Amino acid sequence: MDMVRISLIGCTGSIGLQTLDVVRSHPDEFRVSALVCGRDREGLSRLEEEFRPARAVCAAEEDASGVFDGCDVAFIAAGGFAGLSYTLAAIEAGKTVALANKESLVCGGELVMRAAARKGVEIVPVDSEHSALFQALGFRRDTPFSRLVLTASGGPFLHKTEEELQRVTTADALRHPTWKMGAKITVDSATLLNKGYEVIEAKWLYGTDFSHIDVVVHPESIVHSLVLFDDGAAIAQMGYPDMRVPIQLALTYPRRLPCAKPLDLTALGALHFLPLPKEKFPCFRLALEAGREGGTAPTVLNGAGEEAVRAFLEGSITFPRIAETIEDALSRIPRREADCFGTLKEADAAARRTATAFLYGK
Repeated sequence: MDMVRISLIGCTGSIGLQTLDVVRSHPDEFRVSALVCGRDREGLSRLEEEFRPARAVCAAEEDASGVFDGCDVAFIAAGGFAGLSYTLAAIEAGKTVALANKESLVCGGELVMRAAARKGVEIVPVDSEHSALFQALGFRRDTPFSRLVLTASGGPFLHKTEEELQRVTTADALRHPTWKMGAKITVDSATLLNKGYEVIEAKWLYGTDFSHIDVVVHPESIVHSLVLFDDGAAIAQMGYPDMRVPIQLALTYPRRLPCAKPLDLTALGALHFLPLPKEKFPCFRLALEAGREGGTAPTVLNGAGEEAVRAFLEGSITFPRIAETIEDALSRIPRREADCFGTLKEADAAARRTATAFLYGK
């Protein structure tokens, strides 16, 4: 097999750094052709010295065009709405996309999937849940199925009352029970906004309706998702929580290389599956409502959510205020058809302005 050349977008974030761990583990399999970070110039410089890519770009300071030249896989690990533009650029360059940026499909699912079909580009999921579905479907997104079942750990606040949620702190929200992730996605996991995003992603990745996608709480995070078939059979993907597995598999499938600790079934104990308490997590409900509405609604959802989470991480608002901010933006900003990237960019900006005014009275 030829060495896989990777253009890594979001190289200094949590997923980016774990991707580079995979590269270090298999130096004969992977080579980094380009590194792109958002603002962390110092972190980028350290990685540039180690991996010696053809290009290393700090997007806040310089033009990132051309970063997909000479690569086999565009690995999109940048967080937030900003990742969508890289995903679309990689598709236009005709590159296989390893997609770890949720917002690309949450905000721009129609644009991304249409462009990928037009260019004949493969979108390979990196999220643990969507990688699990991809594996259960035999690495084919056109495999017939009855239902897709996404699992959710429930986050750190699964058993909190509404009164207790008013008092939770940023530190509380960042203590995820099973996964180690970046701050933004960890808070989104605590609100279950992240799980709502994954339902929207599943709709686009697998060309299905929301009525064929379920979510169950699985606190142990061993079953990463499963697929139900018409004959009553179910296929699940299991493993200890370790993002290096779906990251590496996105780069090598259908080959599997040594990566993580093997699952010891005799040491697992009981595995539990519980209904999702939707009434306790309004962000999940809002995500599904926006996803069903379509158009620019998911972009508004995301933009307002990013601003609210930023305020929560700064200690400026309470935990429940995140959902209130999102709901306010969705109620105020009219839905438009998601006809081009420019329309989505305008919706994103409007959502951020509206959320800022709601949060700070500006």
